[in-house]
Amino acid sequence: MKARLNLIAISVALLSSVLGVAQEIQVENLSTKLAPNTKQYSKTILENEIGGVEVTQISITGNAIKKEIQDDGYRNVYLFVKGHGTVTANKEKFDIVPETVLVQNAIKNVAIKAGQSDTLHFLKISSKLTEQDKLDLKTFPKENTQKIYFKKFTDCEAYTEPIKSPNTVSRTIFPNKYIPRIAMGTVQASGPDKVDPHEHAMLEQLFLGLAGNDITVSADDAKANLPEYSLLHIPLGSSHGVKVDQGKEMYYIWMDFFLDKKGEEWLKTHNTIKKP
Repeated sequence: MKARLNLIAISVALLSSVLGVAQEIQVENLSTKLAPNTKQYSKTILENEIGGVEVTQISITGNAIKKEIQDDGYRNVYLFVKGHGTVTANKEKFDIVPETVLVQNAIKNVAIKAGQSDTLHFLKISSKLTEQDKLDLKTFPKENTQKIYFKKFTDCEAYTEPIKSPNTVSRTIFPNKYIPRIAMGTVQASGPDKVDPHEHAMLEQLFLGLAGNDITVSADDAKANLPEYSLLHIPLGSSHGVKVDQGKEMYYIWMDFFLDKKGEEWLKTHNTIKKP
């Protein structure tokens, strides 16, 4: 059934391209200000854009503690984009700074708290595991699946890619083989610069604008501005690219959700920069 749905999704995307049907680029801005006397805020972002994936913006402040219980059959990724705080899992404590990623893996419970006199803003990406995903998880290294994955973006592995200029700094903030069919990274450059148009019908993709980001995203004949703290969905199968003008910054997260594990071959276009 899953293979049939994937084939239908790809066919629809290809048919739209052949017929010249413009696909709209969906963008939603995050709320980075809490209402007065509000300790917590939560909202589903770009609801139903990608099957099996739910994205929730969460903001907490003061003494509020957000306790997250990972449902059986799901895997959660947290992207902390603004503010400071701490997260506790299995009696282990991690200090949150802006632009940090946490993957819950097999840990069922985590507790997230904002720093004193600070507001913590983050996205929770919850991905439903298919039956094949559950089988694939058993083949992954245990160190990838049983422990919390926690890293600052700037500590993550850098890579180059043919569609990007030598001035672009790209990092893989969350590689594949941790959660089946998911990988994430950042792209950063000062304008003028661009990411050349390209297509990947084997994956769904989201862009999240980070601090200072101000870019134009194109997908076939459609264009959309992606400012900081906004989430964008790339239409499946579209020819898409990114442009940043002089005096502006390109700094966003890409999130790849592959339709099946064979599609992860796309990641081989990323050339890891070896450390000296």
